[in-house]
Amino acid sequence: MSNFRVGIGVDVHQLVAGRRLILGGLEIPFEKGLLGHSDADVLLHAICDALLGAASLGDIGQHFSDSDPKWKDVSSLELLNRTNQLIKAKGFRIGNIDSTLILQQPKVARYIPKMRNLISEILEIEIDHISIKATTTEGLGYEGRGEGISAQAICLLY
Repeated sequence: MSNFRVGIGVDVHQLVAGRRLILGGLEIPFEKGLLGHSDADVLLHAICDALLGAASLGDIGQHFSDSDPKWKDVSSLELLNRTNQLIKAKGFRIGNIDSTLILQQPKVARYIPKMRNLISEILEIEIDHISIKATTTEGLGYEGRGEGISAQAICLLY
C-alpha cells in the first residue's frame, strides 16, 4: 500500500491601502493589497501550509519566518517553489490540491486559470490536479466587510 498523506492549510491577511494585491502569484488590480512580511499571498501561503503539513514538515512560519529579513517582500511563488523542494526531498509527490479563496471583493474568477497555470508550473504537476475556487461570505465577517482575505487548501501527497 502506498504512503498517502493529507494536509490542510489556512491563511488570513488584512487588506490595506498602499499594497499590491497578489493572489495565486498574480497581481490583481484593486485599491488595496494584503498586509504581510512577504507579498502576503494568502492562497499560496495556505497551499504551502497544506503541503508542509502533509509531509510533517511544520508550517510556513518555521521555514520562512516573518522575522527574517531574507523573506521581506519575497514572492510567494518562491516560497511555493522552496516548499516543493522540501516535500520532494522527503520523497513525496503531489496528488492534488483543492483550495478556496474567501473574499468579498475583488471578483477573481477570471484570474483563476492563470493562477492554476502558475501553480502547476512551480509544483511540476498537471493543471487538472489543482483546484481553486472563490467564494464570498455574503457580507459577513472581516472578509465580507472588505477588511481581509482568507484562503484554505487541502492536498494529497503520496
